Parts: sequence; structure tokens; C-alpha cells
Amino acid sequence: EHYHTTMASPALSSVVVATSSSSSSAKVDREKVTPFLLRVFSKTGGHYSIGDFQVRGKEPAGEIQIYTWKDASLREITDLVKSINHAARFRNARLSFAFIFPDSKGRNILREVGTVHSSRGGPDDMKTLESLKFEV
Repeated sequence: EHYHTTMASPALSSVVVATSSSSSSAKVDREKVTPFLLRVFSKTGGHYSIGDFQVRGKEPAGEIQIYTWKDASLREITDLVKSINHAARFRNARLSFAFIFPDSKGRNILREVGTVHSSRGGPDDMKTLESLKFEV
């Protein structure tokens, strides 16, 4: 089963809301830096379409709100999603991550950034939001 998780740049405030800016360094002091709100939208079988995020306040149902930092890895986010969403816990589940963000002309872009397997390690596990150029 393939389980898709869509996240977005905070520039599209209807998808990700930053409550404070995190440090630009690779390792964040989580005792001193305030986390930001990451709005995660999960869907079984494929990513949501870009059009699903066009109207603020009418995003897809089933949103998962995660407070995190830019040094969070896709594995860490996967574990948080698994703690909330039963389908993500299946042994053969794969969580495919994508960011949705506006381009310079204001059109939404979907960029796939990695896949994490629910029950075993893989090459994308340790990718961090910062290394994937996620912007708060």
C-alpha cells in the first residue's frame, strides 16, 4: 500500500503556518528554538492535486498538525504520522512526501521529496526539511 503525505511551504499559509522562524543552521537547539506548525495532509493511493489547495480554508479533510523544527527528518515525521493515522502503520506502507508551494507567479507547485517505508529503513529516512529546502 502506498500512502502519500503532502506538505507545503509556509509561503502558502493555508497549508503550513509558521509560528516562529527557526534557525538556519543544520542542527536546531530544540530547547531554545520554538517549533513551527506543519500542516500535513495524508491520502492513501496518491498525492492530492495542486487544485485541492487553491482555496484557503477548503484544504482536504484529515489534516494532521505537527509542531516541528527544520531539522526534523522524514523518518521523524513518518513516526508522528504513524502515531495518528492507522493506515500508515501497516507493515508494507510507504509514505511518499511532497511539498506544495507557490512559484514566483503565485501558481502552486508540487515537488515530491522522498519516500519512507513504515517498517524498514531507506535512503530518504534521514532527509531533513532543511536539506530539502523547506522554507518557513
